[in-house]
Amino acid sequence: MAKRSKVQTEQTINQIMDEALKQILSIGFDAMSYTTLSEATGISRTGISHHFPKKTDFLVRLDARIGRLFMAALDFSSVEALERSWMQAMRESHYRAVLKLFFSLCGSAERDVTLFRAISGARESAMLELGTQGERTINQLLGRAAVMLIAESDAGVASQAA
Repeated sequence: MAKRSKVQTEQTINQIMDEALKQILSIGFDAMSYTTLSEATGISRTGISHHFPKKTDFLVRLDARIGRLFMAALDFSSVEALERSWMQAMRESHYRAVLKLFFSLCGSAERDVTLFRAISGARESAMLELGTQGERTINQLLGRAAVMLIAESDAGVASQAA
């Protein structure tokens, strides 16, 4: 078999990462697997695991992209604008997926994924633009988001049981 060029390898990695991001935001990190990625990309599970030996490697490589996606929805011009933009963003499934991912990583022993840029970036921007009130607002919004996501999850479980 001919050796692949560096460009071809980068294209393959980018294809895998694009699909991983898509699946993380649509079906969730837990449901994403080497099999689902292989089926979607046409790249073998072995080929994918060659570039991403651990599932958490996807999170490490996608952290900045996920962070930018999360931050793009937020308005830091005032506390009210931040709250309004956050609640508006909560209507978007991909934004909720990022928050679900954050909460699932809380308490993770995996050192590489404990610094999740989406939330730390929001907290830093809030502090920079709005001071300590901004940081408090982010913390309150995280709490509200957790409650909303739990309620959403409970509603989904209740409808499956019925």
